[in-house]
Amino acid sequence: MVFDDTDFSPNPIEQARRAAAGRYIDLTSSNPTQQGLLFPPAVLSQAAAEYWSTRTYTPQARGALAARQAVARYYAARTPALQLDPDAIFLTASTSEAYSLLFALLTVPGDNVLGPNVTYPLFQYLADLHHIELRTYDLDQDNAWQIDADSLRSAADQRTRAVLLISPHNPTGMIVQQPIAALSQLGVPLICDEVFAPFTVGAATAPPLGTLHPELPVFHLNGISKMLALPDLKLGWIALNPPALQAYADQLELINDTFLGCNSLIQAMLPTLLADAEPFIATMTDRVRANVQHALARFATCPRIEVAPPDGGYYLFPRIQACSDDEALAIALIEAGVLVYPGFFYDYTADCRIMISCLTEPSTFAAGIERLIATLNHV
Repeated sequence: MVFDDTDFSPNPIEQARRAAAGRYIDLTSSNPTQQGLLFPPAVLSQAAAEYWSTRTYTPQARGALAARQAVARYYAARTPALQLDPDAIFLTASTSEAYSLLFALLTVPGDNVLGPNVTYPLFQYLADLHHIELRTYDLDQDNAWQIDADSLRSAADQRTRAVLLISPHNPTGMIVQQPIAALSQLGVPLICDEVFAPFTVGAATAPPLGTLHPELPVFHLNGISKMLALPDLKLGWIALNPPALQAYADQLELINDTFLGCNSLIQAMLPTLLADAEPFIATMTDRVRANVQHALARFATCPRIEVAPPDGGYYLFPRIQACSDDEALAIALIEAGVLVYPGFFYDYTADCRIMISCLTEPSTFAAGIERLIATLNHV
């Protein structure tokens, strides 16, 4: 399937979803606020209270120091630890904005960046906005979706300015856990999206990429949208390892100062939110793991579904046997009362796959899995 980006009319799956008018179980939502996962209101109130009593606008190009110190403490507590100076942290309004700032930092029109061939559409849109080329490298589905080194090397040329990585990956759940020789050989900066880092499933940890490749400039992207289930409060960050800090900090400070996208209230709240976040993050992670285990157990009873446990993230990305058209399958499933996303939504066309969000409220998730299995047994 190929999207026509000049056509904004509803695609056939969206048409089917609208026609179903809510008569389906939604297994696609990755919005925690729609799944009953709400960060504790008391902590939010406490974190905001001091700001209102001392409110003044004193913008800082890299973001408020206390907030950056809190982010540095977060990385120091990761496994393995990544020791960062607060000056290596840049606060943004979102990871999407962070990507755009880094494209402005690292590229000029006509350059290219490399991204995985299984991914969500964000990268292509941002590449188009910056008039650069998005080239893809392969993820090897027969090797737990690890990066295919030969594909990575062959995609690069003299105008390659960065490699984009998502770890844990959306939607395959792959985590980069070892250094990758091909990345060192290319020698270009790495932009690593870590928004699903707390949500490990099959892997023990999701290492910060800067600990695996300390020889390369690494930009770590994260924020509170996924980690703290606060997509509405709009705070992300870019964390630079020492080579990135040395080579790019001054330029990035100027670019970030141009926009100052992250509002002062959420910056003031961040230290309290991160300090009190662990119990809530554990609740979310426990839900994801329980839903993954439930789905894997139930899928084992359905010969048409082939799926391996993910390393991490929110999602399952199973292959559906005896299927040649994932769009037709997704529409048939909607008509049978269950909503999933087809693999081609993630630019994956090698075989028939669907995406399922394991963030879904557990009773709804279990009912949706049963309906999915029943439908596949009869379609």
